[in-house]
Amino acid sequence: MRRGVDFAQAELATKVRGKYLRALEEEQFEVLPAQTYVKGFLRTYAEYLGLDGQLYVDEYNSRFVGAGDDHEPRARRSAARPQRRHRRIETNVVLVVLAAIAVLIVVTISAWKASDGNSPATPPAKPTAAKHRRAPSALLTLTGLRGSTHVAARVGSASGAVAFDGTISKGDSPLALRGRRFWLQIDSPENLRVQVRGKLVHVPGLKPRVIIVTPTGWRPA
Repeated sequence: MRRGVDFAQAELATKVRGKYLRALEEEQFEVLPAQTYVKGFLRTYAEYLGLDGQLYVDEYNSRFVGAGDDHEPRARRSAARPQRRHRRIETNVVLVVLAAIAVLIVVTISAWKASDGNSPATPPAKPTAAKHRRAPSALLTLTGLRGSTHVAARVGSASGAVAFDGTISKGDSPLALRGRRFWLQIDSPENLRVQVRGKLVHVPGLKPRVIIVTPTGWRPA
């Protein structure tokens, strides 16, 4: 759309049928014959539009191709729904734990008051250093500015544990990640506000970026 190219022009230039190009745009990869065609068409189409074809193939592999198998790609929305369901379950578990803690505190205070009249007063215990320890601040905070964008974050490097893999939209609560180093893949950097150690940083570009974030800032991966 930015280059003013329609599917007929792209089909003529890339020799890829228009319905396949439209399927690539809409991530309907099941329309294409096989994964081999998906990757080849994706690379050809991206490079025709002046983009990094390998970057899009890598993103396709990381999001839609399972490790060590040749099954058809999974739809993005089907993976997003279980993730939301897991978040609801985690929220409910947290609420139950907080309620249990509140009940325990009330019972403890009531028992202490009941026994206070039958025992000599004792000096209050000095607060320990552990009570004054603060939780480590977030290394990376991501906030949606406009629209939405897919973000994949891994601990340390591209092969590290998944810290987050989902969509961040305008209006969502900021995503805070704690750690010392993150590998980050952002589909649309212009749609995100990025902070490192609470300091606003600028990740330029109108195309997907893969970066490394450390306490000193960020750099291309």
